Amino acid sequence: MRLTNYTDYSLRILIYLATKPENELSNIKEIADIYNISKNHLMKVTYELGKMNIIETIRGRNGGIRLAHSPADINIGEVVRKTEEDFHIVECFDDDRNQCIISPVCGLKHVLNKALLAYLDVLDQYTLADLVTNQDSLLAYFSMKKE
Repeated sequence: MRLTNYTDYSLRILIYLATKPENELSNIKEIADIYNISKNHLMKVTYELGKMNIIETIRGRNGGIRLAHSPADINIGEVVRKTEEDFHIVECFDDDRNQCIISPVCGLKHVLNKALLAYLDVLDQYTLADLVTNQDSLLAYFSMKKE
């Protein structure tokens, strides 16, 4: 299973925001600099995370972004489901584009579907809070990157 950069960036933004004190605002530039990711990419991701009500976006001169919920209330499986375009890990998962001639009798689709469901089930068992239990270590890496 492979996640898109979009989902990867979404999770990285959330991890960064989860290390901040509650209600402290961050900005896209600082996150882009920390992770060495294009500010334009992060703007798109941040916009969508705001539309999903996962983060709050505050406009204006003193604006920024912050988590819309406690890290313990942000489920990783839910974030992945919302940020991935699809889970068509093989052609036959996409009914509209499937050209595989053995699809009606192939057992692989069922095995891969079972694997996908197990993958998502594992992600459902974790919250953002679980990903930042090493907050001191994360903050140390973030501050090294700022220097």
